[in-house]
Amino acid sequence: MSKDHELVVRKCQLPAVVNDNSLAAYFEKIKTFPVLTEEQEKELVTDLQQNGNMQAAQILVTSHLRLAAKIALTYRRYGLPLADIISEANLGLMQAVRKFDLSKKVRLATYAIWWIKASINDYILRSWSLVKIGTSAAQKKLFYNLKRIKNKLGIYDNKELAPQEVKAIAQELVVNEDDVKEMNMRLGGDTSLNVNVSDEDENERIDLVVDKSQNIEERVARHQEAAYKKAILLQCLAQLNEREQYIVKNRLLTEDPQTLNEVGEKFGISRERVRQIEEAAFKKLQQLVLLAVSVKK
Repeated sequence: MSKDHELVVRKCQLPAVVNDNSLAAYFEKIKTFPVLTEEQEKELVTDLQQNGNMQAAQILVTSHLRLAAKIALTYRRYGLPLADIISEANLGLMQAVRKFDLSKKVRLATYAIWWIKASINDYILRSWSLVKIGTSAAQKKLFYNLKRIKNKLGIYDNKELAPQEVKAIAQELVVNEDDVKEMNMRLGGDTSLNVNVSDEDENERIDLVVDKSQNIEERVARHQEAAYKKAILLQCLAQLNEREQYIVKNRLLTEDPQTLNEVGEKFGISRERVRQIEEAAFKKLQQLVLLAVSVKK
């Protein structure tokens, strides 16, 4: 977290989200903060930017906490603590307040949506991306292909899969049925935009989608972040030997992984030996990625 970001956090004195047990009290608290009119918002943004008034920043942030919470709720089925997701959403909101300017010709809420989602997505990626998820080729295959296969089978809503649907997906991707059910549950937050944000909120998720034509700088930032992560991965991958690189690329980093037998035939080794090399190479890559990220921080 940058020093500027830390300063905003300290000054804003947000209501605390300690853990999931404190969420009810938190939701009640953020309802007490007033929604700003467009004129009030402009005055506060101007005061913050021209005078550095942190009280103005506090009002801007607290008036949008409900928006951050609403977006956070759409990610609650990713298997991560909702309190942590809300905290990350609030950090994204603070970043939006710090970077917002009136020349964008949009309301702060519209601008903040991307920053809130970006902060949450980054947290999810940190929590279970290359380092935490996909310890097997089957999980990687499911992570990248489950939604596509569900759409192919005409399954568009976020629900528990029927036994015949689980079986069809498992056969399509050549994976275990239990893995299909687990991944479907973990990825359940990524569903249709035409469903309610939550059981208590009748707004649809599409209401929270940013008009990308008005957010060029965000799209650039997103591409830069993706390029950064790809560069880290390629840098670490290059430190593996040639055989390890081939196995990782063709078993874990592709949407159509080769089988253990196919890789074994290429190198003239048994499928069990391929599995052993894959496991060792993945652990080595995990350590290299973690080290590279910590150094760059």
